[in-house]
Amino acid sequence: MQELGSLLFWLDIAGLSVFAVSGVLVAVRKRVDFVGACFFALVTAVGGGTLRDLLIDAPVFWMNDPSPVVLCVVIAIAAWLVPLRWWPERAFEWLDAAGLAAYSVYGASKALQFGVAPISAVAAGVITACVGGVIRDVTVGVPSILMRHELYVTAALVAALAFVGMGWIGIAAPWPAVMGVIAGFALRGAAIRWKLALPPHRGN
Repeated sequence: MQELGSLLFWLDIAGLSVFAVSGVLVAVRKRVDFVGACFFALVTAVGGGTLRDLLIDAPVFWMNDPSPVVLCVVIAIAAWLVPLRWWPERAFEWLDAAGLAAYSVYGASKALQFGVAPISAVAAGVITACVGGVIRDVTVGVPSILMRHELYVTAALVAALAFVGMGWIGIAAPWPAVMGVIAGFALRGAAIRWKLALPPHRGN
């Protein structure tokens, strides 16, 4: 259990960090100032977790502990100072993929800790991973990442399902968390690389 707790702690840090950077990258493309960059980093990083905590009746994590806010602000300022041309071409997509995988597992784990049923915990993981990006995109005025045809929510679902499912059948920690993150990141990475998508609705 100690190994799982340590892994989940680092997944939380990783999710906060990479989502904060992704928020900054979207913001700097709109040429915002560093205060605006801090705002977008914060809402991207904590948006999904805030909704998760409200739904599972947990204390909102960044209200009781200011360290997530401090971390987001520090990362935002550092990322804002890096010239946009220095970032790899698809840095945003890959950072977002890493955050998606980490937060899907972390969100599902926290829901389970608060007594949420396994299926609902999977949904909590997806919410944790996806809602911050939606808030970021809507706030900055760009098309939501959910509207792209590449697999996105599906990757979050796979990560959360793998974590909860492997734990439910009795696989020892920390392997469910490790495999969940790997599965989610691999699927999202494949979608970025090869434009993988589920069939759209056929319309009329």
